[in-house]
Amino acid sequence: MRRIPISGIDRARLPSVRKRTIDLETWTNSGVPLLRAPREFVTELHQLHLPQPGTTVVAVLDAQHYVAASASFAPRPHVEDGWHHRNAILTHLRRIVPHDLRLARPSRTAVLLRCREGSGDWTEQDGAWMWALRDAATLHGLRCGSYIALTPSGWQSLGDGRGGRNPHSGSWAEGPQHTVTELPPRSAREPAQERTWRPTTVTSIEAARRIAAL
Repeated sequence: MRRIPISGIDRARLPSVRKRTIDLETWTNSGVPLLRAPREFVTELHQLHLPQPGTTVVAVLDAQHYVAASASFAPRPHVEDGWHHRNAILTHLRRIVPHDLRLARPSRTAVLLRCREGSGDWTEQDGAWMWALRDAATLHGLRCGSYIALTPSGWQSLGDGRGGRNPHSGSWAEGPQHTVTELPPRSAREPAQERTWRPTTVTSIEAARRIAAL
């Protein structure tokens, strides 16, 4: 089939959006480091962020596999391109930890938890987020770690077969509910004003009785 250049550009040579995704088999065989204690990790991350469906949580693990930093965000619902997901992850990584690009080998690991509806099976959007996580981790000097789907049926670390029933995508409603907005003390919200204390004139009780009797 003949390729017709448009505006002098061969459209077939342009990068395809479909390439910004990773299928489950490729992800499984990519050598992603396993979480040492996935249940405890997911529970800790959930308690920190209480993600609702549509929320993505990116975490950075230190060399001992402890959570060094994390951030949660809600991407625009209609954005499905892995390139946009990559930019969102990278933006939050830059906010929470400095890059490790000067290191010969990465010592920290980026992990992604995505809270969504549907089953715990791999989806095309999971593939786009996997691509985004791998690319963002590379650009920040980190290792690409696990990808976890948090769904109504529980959590699933895609690619390694580990998962559990709790927490799940609805567990956020079981967390503490703040019905009153907590504000800092007024002294912390408003600049302190100097007040000069002046003693007031106090009328004696006897004088007050004499005045009342007039």
